[in-house]
Amino acid sequence: MRYLTVCADEVRIISLGHFNSAMPYYYHDRARKDFLAKSVPDLAGCICADIVDIYIPKESRHRTLRIRKSGSRLELTKKLPVKGRDSSIQKEVTIALTPEEYSALSSLGDKRLEKTRFYYNLNGRIAEIDVFRGRLKGLVLVDFEFKTQKEKESFKMPDFCMADVTQEEFAAGGMLCGKSYSDIRDELKRFGYKKLFVNLLKK
Repeated sequence: MRYLTVCADEVRIISLGHFNSAMPYYYHDRARKDFLAKSVPDLAGCICADIVDIYIPKESRHRTLRIRKSGSRLELTKKLPVKGRDSSIQKEVTIALTPEEYSALSSLGDKRLEKTRFYYNLNGRIAEIDVFRGRLKGLVLVDFEFKTQKEKESFKMPDFCMADVTQEEFAAGGMLCGKSYSDIRDELKRFGYKKLFVNLLKK
């Protein structure tokens, strides 16, 4: 495994051409599909990064502002569906934070989640495989992004995934933050999901 020293998401963002290095922010409409993993493919050699996400505001049931530490990069992201409640296309706006800004903003959040993100090459398409740590250990989600709606709709779920949870609110980061695996067990049972464990020792 190769651990990133910068933001894991830059692998994706820079390729989309919306990253502004002079004024560090990026934005894009994100067409995506999220799946529950059935198994975990061989991740040897994959680029990966440890991520800590803190969500605010405290008053919201489903929090939409995310404060992220990924490698050495610190950032704040706002995510909202482009159309109604369709979570498959979201508008994201992200700005880089200084350590001082990160410290101040992260103190506002009381709910967080921790995961290791692997960038897995599936026949030329990158799968973001999120292996959750801490209280959500055993949960593995897989995310794919698409340039067009047609590309998204024609995509077939890979063999190592078991269910499309793109529209399932419980699987969103703003809902998962602060929860434990037992808190979402009943939701996962609807799909026949079983805990998955991945060796996260750095190699």
